[in-house]
Amino acid sequence: QVQLVESGGGLVQPGGSLNLSCTTSGINFRILAMGWYRQAPGEQRELVASIGGGGGSNYADSVEGRFSISRDNAKNTVYLQMTTLKPEDTAVYTCKADILNSVHDTIGYYWGQGTQVTVSS
Repeated sequence: QVQLVESGGGLVQPGGSLNLSCTTSGINFRILAMGWYRQAPGEQRELVASIGGGGGSNYADSVEGRFSISRDNAKNTVYLQMTTLKPEDTAVYTCKADILNSVHDTIGYYWGQGTQVTVSS
């Protein structure tokens, strides 16, 4: 079974930076697109950034220019570099991966456990 494990969340002051990582493990799989989502209390989950297998990326308007998504295919890891953090960035950040089962040629969607990011003075 495919598993996603995240790390890097924590408490940071406004204007500070954090780096999140998400590593995928399992057997007989190929990672297609990946994305970072976030959900603040009382709000719907939203897509923050996504990256395709070819490295192309997209960002929500609210984080454009401040966040950067990247991936290391050899390590099965996707990263989210967050800079100039604002209190409104406070949320649970979750990694999602579109996974191809290389044995059955089927696609599944997998989520990490989520990591808390709190921006406060």
